[in-house]
Amino acid sequence: RALGVPTRVVLDAAVAHHLEACDAVFVGAEGVMENGGIINKIGTLTVATCAKAMRKPVYVAAESYKFARLFPLNQKDLPEALAAPACSETGAEAPACDYTPPQYIKLLFTDLGVLTPAAVSDELIR
Repeated sequence: RALGVPTRVVLDAAVAHHLEACDAVFVGAEGVMENGGIINKIGTLTVATCAKAMRKPVYVAAESYKFARLFPLNQKDLPEALAAPACSETGAEAPACDYTPPQYIKLLFTDLGVLTPAAVSDELIR
């Protein structure tokens, strides 16, 4: 906002409502996987899915030290440390993170430069 860029933080449940007025979606990442997908706070996949359906690009900002040689295929492939603990009172799961596959991500902005999701594996080889 200090640079005059209009921004808005919205509830996960209201994403579809607000996306119509957006040009792009920017998210961070807890981790960037070898295939260019990301692990981030729960709800990121929901936001990315809505954005793709509405033809809005999703950009990720992440440092290269978060790149990992992991290749999850779905939510069940997340590391055990990110597993969803159950609420003791209701038994409901409350996962902290979710996995967003690379097909939902347009570009990643990193300290190594701007990368496509497919370029992440090349950086891990170096």
